[in-house]
Amino acid sequence: MTQEVRGVVARTKDAPVETTTVIIPDPGPGEAVVRVQACGVCHTDLHYKLGGISDDFPFLLGHEAAGIVESVGEGVTDVKPGDFVVLNWRAVCGQCRACKRGRPWYCFDTHNAAQPMTLADGTPLSPALGIGAFADKTLVAAGQCTKVDPKAAPSTAGLLGCGVMAGIGAAINTGSVGRGDSVAVIGCGGVGTAAVAGARLAGAARIIAVDLDPRKLDSAAALGATHTVDAREQDPVEAVRELTGGFGADVVIEAVGRPETYKQAFYARDLAGTLVLVGVPTPEMTLELPLLDVFGRGGALKSSWYGDCLPSRDFPMLIDLYLQGRLDLDAFVSETIPLDGIEDAFAKMHRGDVLRSVVVL
Repeated sequence: MTQEVRGVVARTKDAPVETTTVIIPDPGPGEAVVRVQACGVCHTDLHYKLGGISDDFPFLLGHEAAGIVESVGEGVTDVKPGDFVVLNWRAVCGQCRACKRGRPWYCFDTHNAAQPMTLADGTPLSPALGIGAFADKTLVAAGQCTKVDPKAAPSTAGLLGCGVMAGIGAAINTGSVGRGDSVAVIGCGGVGTAAVAGARLAGAARIIAVDLDPRKLDSAAALGATHTVDAREQDPVEAVRELTGGFGADVVIEAVGRPETYKQAFYARDLAGTLVLVGVPTPEMTLELPLLDVFGRGGALKSSWYGDCLPSRDFPMLIDLYLQGRLDLDAFVSETIPLDGIEDAFAKMHRGDVLRSVVVL
């Protein structure tokens, strides 16, 4: 059997998204149907819509979501109908070389639902990051469902599905920020501001937020930045060094994904410091650095993919911290919108007017 639901689809990169009928099949082995309650509007969805990730149109957009498991397929034991879950785009396999070495957050064989969701005419849809949650319901691999405390609001909990987890994880998991460390975050959109919050959770003593937009710097300050640097008025490298006794930060998190800001992050860290790239570059970008500087400065140059998170470990922990009042996830929700408000939300995101617009269904 199948179900007809509403979903937001990008048919081509040149046309606005549209709300249309989407056909959801019953879950097969290892799959689950989830009734979506809320889904954040992420830059990755815009990249899909513009053809920046692949040309496998039409796309069913949305991936930063929370909802209720409606039904499960054969062999599914980790979740059951009625469970409140956050969706993740890394369902670890448990069998690859990374999983077998006890590093499942690096899983090389993450998987999605085997069956396609389709348009009413039978055209298969490509779900964004294997999820496709700008819809009343979606079909996913059961491993993409992470059960969390249902006391958390869906509009808040769903943010862990992508951007907030990426930023917090960049600080805690990839950057290994520790008590008393100095941290600089270059780029304070949703991911960068989450990195600020993660550094605060980890006990960093000095957290320096760097951006071109004073509104984003204000948001970063509200979530834990001890100092802010307006990159329109100050050189970020000089400013970070001045705020760290002339040395540079122990950990610098680059949340923009551009060669210029990566170089700033590289030189803004202390000798033997750590640089974490969590901003997503585009395919044509290249980087050139003096190899002697790479050698001579020491330390670590890391990339953080999804905050090096393990959803089954990290999502419940962060929801618990939120419910305890120790992590202000509500601060990331700039507005809630209906399903047909996504095109406007993309425009607001592009202008930097919001941290997150969240679709509530």
